Amino acid sequence: MDTLAARQQMVDQQIRTWEVLDPRVLDALSMVPREVFVPAEYRELAFADAQTPIGFGQSMLAPKVQGRILQAVSVAATDSVLEIGSGTGYLAAALSLLGGSTRSIDIHPQFTASAAANLRAVPEARVEFETRDAFSDAALGEYDVIAITGSLPVYDTRFERALRIGGRLFAVVGSAPVMDAILVRRVDSSEWIRESLFETVIDPLINATAAQRFIF
Repeated sequence: MDTLAARQQMVDQQIRTWEVLDPRVLDALSMVPREVFVPAEYRELAFADAQTPIGFGQSMLAPKVQGRILQAVSVAATDSVLEIGSGTGYLAAALSLLGGSTRSIDIHPQFTASAAANLRAVPEARVEFETRDAFSDAALGEYDVIAITGSLPVYDTRFERALRIGGRLFAVVGSAPVMDAILVRRVDSSEWIRESLFETVIDPLINATAAQRFIF
């Protein structure tokens, strides 16, 4: 496989056509070798327009969704970034190329270890990986950008509270068959604005609050 050509085709035919037009985002996705971040048994599907299984019931998001995440949070070169759900490290690598400092957390030590190893394929990227539960009582810190790569069946305000004023949060909220991808902006110390971006379905974040089921 000509991976360089396949990567550029992915950017041009999948990501651009899903209204991802920010040149910095497109450049970052062109630089990160996606095939390195996909599990070996699925490497032939690295550039497919689909989610890719990565183990533990989790999946690597489709390229176009990752592009929309990067464009939505609008990472500036000096921004402090938090990714919740490291997976294979692909999105963290792209976030790192766009921002100032990047931290990525995941509940599975196997994911944070493999993500750190995969990141060696992108010498320009710098990411601090940490194994921890995003829902633990320990403080998350404060960030300009937060990207949550698993869905929240019920929206949890703990993440938006970790934004600095002016900060942006990407999250997917709801349950299958339809979930809502949203962008949250922190306006001041007590106000946040939420904007609906698109509909999708992705794996839930582990330990996220389950949606209440109604019994008739």
